Amino acid sequence: MTADDARAIVSVIPEMTDITVRTASRSRALRMVRWRDLTTMRMRDGLVECLHPLPWVAASWTLAAAGYWIPATGAAFMIFLTALRLNHEAIHHNLGFTPRGHRLVLHALSALMLGSNSAVAFNHLHHHRHVGHADDLEGKCGTMPAWRVLLYGPVFPIEMHRAAWASGGPVLRRRMSIDLTLNVLAISITLASGSAVLLFHIAMMLVAQCLTAFFAVWITHHGCDHAGPVARTQRSRLVNLLTYNMFLHLEHHLFPAVPVKRLALLAERLDTAAPALTAGARSVLPTPFR
Repeated sequence: MTADDARAIVSVIPEMTDITVRTASRSRALRMVRWRDLTTMRMRDGLVECLHPLPWVAASWTLAAAGYWIPATGAAFMIFLTALRLNHEAIHHNLGFTPRGHRLVLHALSALMLGSNSAVAFNHLHHHRHVGHADDLEGKCGTMPAWRVLLYGPVFPIEMHRAAWASGGPVLRRRMSIDLTLNVLAISITLASGSAVLLFHIAMMLVAQCLTAFFAVWITHHGCDHAGPVARTQRSRLVNLLTYNMFLHLEHHLFPAVPVKRLALLAERLDTAAPALTAGARSVLPTPFR
């Protein structure tokens, strides 16, 4: 070992020690929070969760059929948001269904949203295990400037699918094949029908997929440090209502077994029992909207 090597090692020891101390402190704080009672989901609770996208599907398709394209676009965005929340719950098995039931939800949503949600699940669970690390494909969007994320957006789902296919093994590839077959079926039915409403829906879902890197990752992770709060949060009840609690992302990362519907209650408990965990967290929307 050279003298330069020795100096390099010594220079990182304080940083490593600081991270270790912060990690131990966070672990102690997490033990102070009651959360296990929030995880119980009955099948009927999961079925209610499955209903969330349906009013927006009805609204978007009705508005599109009437030629009101701008409000139909807004409703289509809400289809994707509520489907993303449902997809997220299925990934973490937070719907109260059997494992097979959660997989069926992922397959069904793949037909609605396009893309393979089985691939999304693979990358998202990897993101939770390795958040902020070099191999965190999903989370790397949070390190980019906003303009770059928007340009990268169309590439993001392609990279996610490619990584899942290459690394996920034969079981995942079979599930992805089911998802993508459903994509082909949905698009084929749309083209065969010639329905302007269905064509509009397909177009909106493709656009939404291209914006996922920005709205589903960057907006909740940019400016965060894996050694500190790894994600942003939101304390505005109105904003959380309008976004279906999807901005309570720090809380989700701390306790992924807690369903999204109960993250607001978890946030209150965190602020009371372990305020140090959320005190340094950044908000998704700026302070005037808190």
